[in-house]
Amino acid sequence: MNQYLLLTPGPLTTSSSVKQAMLQDWCTWDDDYNSAVVQVIREKLVGLATAQQGYTSVLMQGSGTSTVEASIGTLLAKNDKLLVIANGVYGKRMSEIATYLNIEQTMLSFPEKEAPDLLKIKHVLDNDKAITHVAMVHCETTTGILNPAADVAALVKSYNKVFILDAMSSFGGIPMDIGAMQIDVLISSANKCIQGVPGFGFVIVKTAVLARCAGQARSLSLDLYAQWQTMERHHGKWRFTSPTHVVRAFYQALLELEQEGGVQKRYQRYANNQQLLTQGMRELGFTALVDTSLQSPFITAFYSPEHPDYNFKQFYTLLKQQGFVIYPGSVSDTDCFRIGNIGEVYLQDIEKLLMVIQSCCFWDQN
Repeated sequence: MNQYLLLTPGPLTTSSSVKQAMLQDWCTWDDDYNSAVVQVIREKLVGLATAQQGYTSVLMQGSGTSTVEASIGTLLAKNDKLLVIANGVYGKRMSEIATYLNIEQTMLSFPEKEAPDLLKIKHVLDNDKAITHVAMVHCETTTGILNPAADVAALVKSYNKVFILDAMSSFGGIPMDIGAMQIDVLISSANKCIQGVPGFGFVIVKTAVLARCAGQARSLSLDLYAQWQTMERHHGKWRFTSPTHVVRAFYQALLELEQEGGVQKRYQRYANNQQLLTQGMRELGFTALVDTSLQSPFITAFYSPEHPDYNFKQFYTLLKQQGFVIYPGSVSDTDCFRIGNIGEVYLQDIEKLLMVIQSCCFWDQN
């Protein structure tokens, strides 16, 4: 089997011990699984998210998008209204979810290479009193921008609205205290910065916010409230079939996050990877898409070279043959590609990548 390093925003390269954790079968009714694995994960997630009291966590089967849909579809009541702040594909996806669910909404769009404007958000909140919830993506992996979650949360809470943060590609990889930041709901996934494998997402939410959501869900299987109640009452039991192997791998990944030194140490590794990548690519003639002040440590977008022989598919294939998988661009008006630096990736991996890119470059560097 060919092995290569996934330089993507997730799924990402995992440790061999995380993979090995999936080799045992687990019973979804057994306390060795529910109490000793699921409940411990739930407690650890809340501890990673905040030092404050009053939060709980819920695990949901499926992709990260499924968990976003479960959250939006459960947290908003029939007469509530959502404001979506979007500057990329994943912000727009939250708006698309609201459309599918027939939830009243407003989408405030910003250019993909810019951060949201607080004054424009304030203007919408001033002029639309029907808004009850505000949702935004933290790291918009369309470009690699890290949106100003703390500033937006403070503004939203000054209007007494519920703030939902899609931290899919940032949670576990950058220090944050969602209680101190006044974030009501944080959504993420197993296969991102905690370095597990795909199969479930999770929501860390103020208990008081979730407790008032009984009967609001617009889907049976994506009922976040019902999932929470089942896990609370039955010591970690899932309502429907649990992705047991994936959950056990995530438990191992959490232990490895602790062994690395916690979120601060992992953030530093990711940041060092990103800085070396950007510097090396600049020396090779590439230009980063996003201004340094907005750049996240998780994934970096680069303009495609203006060379008649450049072809992303060919470039991708050459890198894959040398053991590296990168991401195509998804910016609407710019030809670019993306390189992730999260997962089981270290400086020596970035150094090797840069050497491979240099060796397969088809443009004149003299």
